[in-house]
Amino acid sequence: MSKRKMYRELKKVFWRWFFFGQASWNYQKFQGLGYYFSILPLLKNLYKDPEERKTVAMTHMQFFNTNNTMAPLILGVNTALEREKRIKSMEAVASLKTGMMGPLAGIGDTLFFVIPTTIIGSIASYLALEGNPIGLILWIVFGFIRLGAMRFFVWSGYQEGVRLVTEIGGRLKNLTKAANILGITVVGALIPTVVTATFGYEFQQGEVTLSIQELADQILPSLGPVLVVAVTYWMLGKKKLNSTRVVFILMALGIIAYNLKIFTT
Repeated sequence: MSKRKMYRELKKVFWRWFFFGQASWNYQKFQGLGYYFSILPLLKNLYKDPEERKTVAMTHMQFFNTNNTMAPLILGVNTALEREKRIKSMEAVASLKTGMMGPLAGIGDTLFFVIPTTIIGSIASYLALEGNPIGLILWIVFGFIRLGAMRFFVWSGYQEGVRLVTEIGGRLKNLTKAANILGITVVGALIPTVVTATFGYEFQQGEVTLSIQELADQILPSLGPVLVVAVTYWMLGKKKLNSTRVVFILMALGIIAYNLKIFTT
């Protein structure tokens, strides 16, 4: 494939993400469907067999969620790996997406949301109060800076993906394993910080009070959140339960557990 055709294909992937990456956001897959739509031009060129196309489609429509500006970096790496290894790269691609989306979300939210919103927003608000239109121009300029960063990320990601394939070669399995470990580590770190589940029951006998939460902390810190996540994963593994149904079940269980004083806020 010529460099011009490759660049044209990469541009299609990028612009699809830029305009439609967030358009199909949902509570089940988050950006998963938008990611699949963005990478679709590549898949149409690479996979002519219907069964292979189904397999890769299921891989790319899995859960995906990261900062919108940083996502082109993952798309670029994905494009390079899949173009070189085709369907053999599916495991590596899935692991890279899982491992990269968490760290890149933290970096991207800080660099392209929190800081710009705070600094540019404050300056723009002050200028607007003074009747100065430059505040509006600041946001437009930032939009072009963000667009340039996204284009740089997708191309850098592609070049890095090519390097991974051509230079690392046989160590791709080790990279996949490392990405899997990183993804699991990120999910594990989120459990005690995002999930709140404190045991509320206290056993009393005379002047002696035994807190179930204190006992649980001695066995395993954050045991409550771990149990909630374990039950959630177990339910998601059932064929008749999707993420929407699991959310409602967890809401019902939370109300019941709170009123029975099994868990407190």
